[in-house]
Amino acid sequence: MLDIIGLPMLAGLLVLSTHVPLGREVLGRGIIFIDLAVAQIAGLGVLGAALAGWETGGWSTQLVAVGSALLGALVIRGFERYWPQQQEALIGITFVLAASGSVLLLTGNPHGAEHLESLLAGQLLWVSSAQLQLVALQYLPVLLLWWWLGPGRLRFYLLFAIAVTASVQLVGVYLVFATLIIPALAVQRLPARLAVFVAYLLGAIAYAGGLLGSLWFDWPAGPAVVWMLGACGLLTAMLMSFRYPGSDLGNTLKSLATSPEED
Repeated sequence: MLDIIGLPMLAGLLVLSTHVPLGREVLGRGIIFIDLAVAQIAGLGVLGAALAGWETGGWSTQLVAVGSALLGALVIRGFERYWPQQQEALIGITFVLAASGSVLLLTGNPHGAEHLESLLAGQLLWVSSAQLQLVALQYLPVLLLWWWLGPGRLRFYLLFAIAVTASVQLVGVYLVFATLIIPALAVQRLPARLAVFVAYLLGAIAYAGGLLGSLWFDWPAGPAVVWMLGACGLLTAMLMSFRYPGSDLGNTLKSLATSPEED
């Protein structure tokens, strides 16, 4: 069993290492859909490189993907600077354009459906040690700069683009979004250090549970982990609502659990 899920689990822990702090920053800035947009733009670059005949996972493809994601991140930074009130709408439009662009690129490709499914749902069970080494090399400077200098403004967008570019090729767009948002949302009201610890723990348990479910029930690994993240996130949020009853999330959960009184 370990020989099957060992590398995928390591991939999940690698993704969590960057996506937990990035996800907390995304929620703090209120730009929830930036990860979908940047991930989709990075994926568009990967598809373009693949159609050009470049090796999937090679350095040339990585450079195209990172370049695409950085360009997308800078565009979104421009939204924040010049059109802050419309920022979320503009990010959503950017995502739709990138997603539609991917479909257009794959038109007429006999393996188009496979490429698109891989981009969205990932191929978590089939990651290789070489892929993990390449991703670790991309994550290392991101983590060092993040914990040393902090996110900053422009720096956040650049580090985000580099991290998400690596992640989307490893686990797919859906799992990138779920890993960024669900743990961060579940622990949003906890003290900072405790929140980071609980978010990492939640993510690790969800990846392990999703991978085991995939193995036992023959489910696709990426969607299984997404659903496990959702379940673990909901359970964590409910537990935290009783420990921190004054939080907005706690009040919301309690109101849902309480039957309305008769008039």
